[in-house]
Amino acid sequence: MINAIPTSKGSAIVWFRNDLRIGNNAALDAASRHCALIPVYIRETASPARPLGAARSWWLHQSLSRLSERLAHLGAPLILLSGDPAELIPELLRQTGASAIYWNRRYDPAFQAADSALKTVLLSDGYTAESFAGHLLHEPSRCRTGSGGSYKVYSPFWRALESDVEDRPSAIIAAPTALTPVAGLSELPAQTLDSWGLLPTGPDWSAGLAKTWTPGEDGALARLSDFLENRMRGYAERRDMPGIAATSGLSPHLAAGEITPAQIVEALKTTDNDAAPDDRGKFRKELGWREFAWHLLANNPALPQANHNRKFDDFAWLDNQGSLTAWQNGQTGYPLVDAGMRQLWQTGWMHNRVRMIVASFLTKHLMIDWRQGEAWFWDTLVDADPASNAASWQWVAGSGADAAPFFRIFNPVLQGEKFDPDGDYVRSYVPELAEMPTKFIHKPWRAPDSVLISAGVRLGETYPHPIVDHKLARDRALAAYRQIKDAA
Repeated sequence: MINAIPTSKGSAIVWFRNDLRIGNNAALDAASRHCALIPVYIRETASPARPLGAARSWWLHQSLSRLSERLAHLGAPLILLSGDPAELIPELLRQTGASAIYWNRRYDPAFQAADSALKTVLLSDGYTAESFAGHLLHEPSRCRTGSGGSYKVYSPFWRALESDVEDRPSAIIAAPTALTPVAGLSELPAQTLDSWGLLPTGPDWSAGLAKTWTPGEDGALARLSDFLENRMRGYAERRDMPGIAATSGLSPHLAAGEITPAQIVEALKTTDNDAAPDDRGKFRKELGWREFAWHLLANNPALPQANHNRKFDDFAWLDNQGSLTAWQNGQTGYPLVDAGMRQLWQTGWMHNRVRMIVASFLTKHLMIDWRQGEAWFWDTLVDADPASNAASWQWVAGSGADAAPFFRIFNPVLQGEKFDPDGDYVRSYVPELAEMPTKFIHKPWRAPDSVLISAGVRLGETYPHPIVDHKLARDRALAAYRQIKDAA
């Protein structure tokens, strides 16, 4: 039980969730209009949704630390609580004397249902409880086709959304310059961030993440600025080249809500640089795919677990732990695949083109269930979210909405030669191949013995032989996929 806390009339709670920012935060803005503010973040120990993976947990610790510092500087420290919001929120309102609570909406169906139930209870008890948009450019429940249903195909979805986004006037909310706290909050049974155990121990594998990323709102805004100034020009052509820093790197910041897609779209409109319209358009489409993924999840709650195309329920996936482990560890013998999996392990992130290639390799070369790959990405990606992760894996596997054609099976050698022509990406993450000549960097098993010796490579010892033959694996996958395609 919390002791009664004296407070000024008109105080309000702002409940932070996946919106760990100060700027363009509608819930914070609404709450700050009251006399005093109670910022709170709840670690939901009985969460209705999937727990965060290890990489996202590391990011959450860093992001909450920075949000807490920012709120304290503004005058209203962040309160950390653990438990069930359905119990904690009413108790917090009662004990603090606050009359209102505000939050930004979540679109994971399990969270939506829990939030809706809580809001109903609070309103019936006489409290003000309001939710706001902010996580997406569109509201999945309101975005509908001409027949009134949800979208199943990306292109018409994005055509409908893009015109609205382009024509929509700017409504970016400025960050507050000061906040008024509620007195006596130190009496709350709040917890410390360190006590949550979000950081890895025994061993601490996060050094590569810390070297690569700066979690938090300031890090997000700095990365956006750097992208617009230095990498936006030529984005449409360069974005598929994993060996160069041509992408925005904003995905983990979006996943944590440290920046909103609306802020990014507005920056694209207003930044004065010489990027071509194709560059801006291509980048907006990347935001559009994220929107489409959330649209799919909001309208198909089972997307992370169940095949969108139910024909795939009978697909002949193989159960091969040895192949799965080789894929996870970047030891498949295909350099581009291995480079991607090692980049993922070291940095918590993987280039988008390479994500498609490694996903295709798992599901089509190895014929391992896409859910195995989705689970690995969920645990190791700093930008993992339940919508994009599941939708993208199902798209590559062929079981998803608007999925890739069943006969589209990426050849990792040809993909490497096309998108990593000098082998820079492979050499960065597969150092045992660093001395291989470019001609053989993506196919070391075809190199003459003299070349392997000169490069210090001993196949089967310092670097593995390919765990499957591409042609045989492709033929096997095509046969299995044709059975699904032809199924009644």
